[in-house]
This record gives sequence, structure tokens and C-alpha cells, in this order.
Amino acid sequence: MAKVVGAERAGHLFEVLAVPEALVAESGEAISRAGIAQALNMMLFENLVGRVPDAKLYAQDCLRDGRKILHDHGAVRTVALAGMGGLPAGEEAITRVLRPLGYGLHGTYPLERLKMTGRSHAQAEFPEDLAQFFVSELHPERFSGEFQAAVGRVTGTSRDPLTDEAKELLDELEASRELSVEKAVRLLPLLAAVFERQHEEAFLSDYELLLAESPEMAWIATEGNAFNHATDRVPDVDALAEAQKKLGRGMKATVETSQSGRVRQTAFLAARVVRGFRTAEGGLVEKEVNGSFYEFITRLPLPEEDGKLDLSFDSSNAQAIFKMTATVGV
Repeated sequence: MAKVVGAERAGHLFEVLAVPEALVAESGEAISRAGIAQALNMMLFENLVGRVPDAKLYAQDCLRDGRKILHDHGAVRTVALAGMGGLPAGEEAITRVLRPLGYGLHGTYPLERLKMTGRSHAQAEFPEDLAQFFVSELHPERFSGEFQAAVGRVTGTSRDPLTDEAKELLDELEASRELSVEKAVRLLPLLAAVFERQHEEAFLSDYELLLAESPEMAWIATEGNAFNHATDRVPDVDALAEAQKKLGRGMKATVETSQSGRVRQTAFLAARVVRGFRTAEGGLVEKEVNGSFYEFITRLPLPEEDGKLDLSFDSSNAQAIFKMTATVGV
């Protein structure tokens, strides 16, 4: 981490985030796929916190109080559409990176109200301790013809962020389950680039058309494959929500509870960000839109599973949380 982001930033991240002791103890000339996955998650967490002011304040509070954040999962949105420039269709844009890091499919969640499908991916060696990825796909064919055409125009300029070097290193990692430290240092920035917007600025007219039918697709139009949210796993999400409200931070009005009752979630309101849009006249205009947000989750153990946590998600919960980026206040 120090070789990738510098000693000061790396030291800060280790102070803020809980890291499995087994990974901290790794030594030698090679680093495991789990270690590389942890490093990537730390970089993506840092990026998200830098884009969400309330998340930055919360992380500062945790550091002051001596409580480390347990990064439970990060969420990424994709579009299930072929022909998006150089970008693979749907979740493959992300899962092609996750597989060599030891991630596998953990659950599938229909998000029917949003015309999307969500899938969670957990890391094989450290399923409870390494952050999961919740990767969703939007299905353009379920919307109007005008909407589909706008999606095609927006995503058609996408480039493939994975370089030939990145692909070669991922192949080696998948085969051997580890890389030399020198190769891992080269790979990590290339992986982090996957979690960005890969297409050009959208036309404002296309953005407004997308927003009318799917705020989720409108969000993708401005933010792309960036982390939609990162999540702290906390012992009591209800108590945390009340404490954050007392601090004057914008919170979701309710806490979402899964059908099992074992998974409870809430979140800060989405950050407002300024993004550029192209105009028909060839100019560029700026508009304030919803950016990313920060989530909190409490997971209870599975019954009769020797204390193993319920790592599942819930379609109803997820759809309610997704709405954080649909309006200014939820």
C-alpha cells in the first residue's frame, strides 16, 4: 500500500480500517490474492470517502474515538448492454477483475422495481473479513425505445480500462493465487481504474431522458462504475443512525430490515456533486446531481451456523438503499 499510495496515506488507511491480521502478517517477496483484494478495497474506500463529505467526517470521528471501520461491502452499477464501446456488457466489466482476486458469486437479488439485477460476490479465503462487492446490472430492454437509444449514446463511447499488462497480471494471479510484490504494485492502480466512469460526458438531453425513467441509469451516466457506496459494518445500526442524526448529518429516514430480520441497513444521503454535460451546440454545461453515499449495516449470525454471520443481502433492502441516489432527500 505504501508503494502504491505513499506511506502517509497508507498509514492513515491502516489506522481507519480493520484489516485481517493474517494479511498484515504476510511477508516475503509475494502477496496473496486476498492481500491484493484487501489493498484494492482500501483504495476504493479512500476514493469513496473523498467524494462523500459526511463519510469523511464519520471516518474522522471513528479515528478520533479509536474505533476501526469494518468495510462490509462496496456497490457498483453496470449496464447489461452489448456494444458499449470497449467495455464488456453488464457485471462482467467488474467480475473479470474480481475472479482472479478470489471472489465468487454469493447471491443473486432481483431488483424488479428498478428493472435491475444485483449480485453479491464474496472472497473465498476471508468471506467475513474482506469486503464483498454488490454488483448490479440495469436492463435497458425493459425501458422505452427512446430510453434504450439514449443508453446506447451515453455508453457507446466507453473505453476498456484494463490494459494488456493488467490482463496479463490478472491471468497470472488467477493461475497462481499470488503475485510478486513488485507486480502487485503495478497491478493495483490498473485495477482501481476499472472503478471509474469509462464513457465521455453525456449530452444533457440524454441525461434528462434517462432521469425521467431511471434515476439509477442517470446516476450511471454521470458516475459510471465508481463505487455507488461503501459500507461500515456496525454492532447496532439503529443506535448509530440516531447518533448521526444528532450530529446534524443527513440520514435516510428509516432503517431497512431484511425478511430474515438478520440484516439491517441505513445510509447517509447522497452527496451532491457538479458534473459536466454536453449540449447540442457543442458546448459544455454544469449541473448539480446526486453522487455517491455511505451506508451502515448490522449483520446477525445465522441460526445453527456456529456464529457465522449472515452475509446475504435483501432485494427489498437493496432497492430502498438504491433510492438514496434518486432524490435529494429520502
